[in-house]
Amino acid sequence: MTDDFRNVYQDPQRAASYAKLEFPGTYYLAYRDLPELIAKYVRGRRAMDFGCGTGRSTRFLARLGFAAVGVDISEDMIRLAQASDPEGDYRLIGDGDFGPFTGESFDLILSVFTFDNIPTRERKVSLFKSLGALLSPDGCLISVVSSPEIYVHEWASFTTRAFPANRTAQSGDRVKIIMTDVDDRRPVEDILCTDASYGEIYGDAALVLLETRQPLGHPEEPYAWVNETTVAPWTIYVLAAQGRAAQC
Repeated sequence: MTDDFRNVYQDPQRAASYAKLEFPGTYYLAYRDLPELIAKYVRGRRAMDFGCGTGRSTRFLARLGFAAVGVDISEDMIRLAQASDPEGDYRLIGDGDFGPFTGESFDLILSVFTFDNIPTRERKVSLFKSLGALLSPDGCLISVVSSPEIYVHEWASFTTRAFPANRTAQSGDRVKIIMTDVDDRRPVEDILCTDASYGEIYGDAALVLLETRQPLGHPEEPYAWVNETTVAPWTIYVLAAQGRAAQC
């Protein structure tokens, strides 16, 4: 895998389509357990939404009572986030450039789906190291990523049947998926990363894994689940900087 991978959400048409998306279907499971996990591990109220896109997760944090800043490398996404939430704090940053936050710290850094689009292992490690350095002394980083299983099953909000090559993909390979809850039905290209690979990445980034959650759908929930009740489409990692885990 080379660094020529292009984040699909830097496409203006994709950004406009994604801006209409909130928490339908399978996406609901990515967020459902976050309030519980945040209440369990996070003490302060200062938060960063890393890879905020059009601001869905940033607004989610604000509703939980956080003073949240959303950051992204996509100018189109930040523009749409600001249009949807004029009073929100959204900032365009360079790729991997956290210089604007020198001297600041965060009690919670939330990253939802961002690392699905980070192309190389080395890049993931570098970004996780930088994010860990921005945590407050008892801060936590929560990363929500697509599980490898999402790319080989059908879902309430996604289809993968057109991409049989996904089934033989290994960590670092490109995989494709189609979102069915948005107008833009062009395939999204992600980077597969297994749980074992993430574990190694966290170790190299000097992060400690506090908890892993793989949320399943419940039959009584008001969604037309397909495989969500038996196969987890997402993985939630709760992390802390090494030496801080006991405080988190």
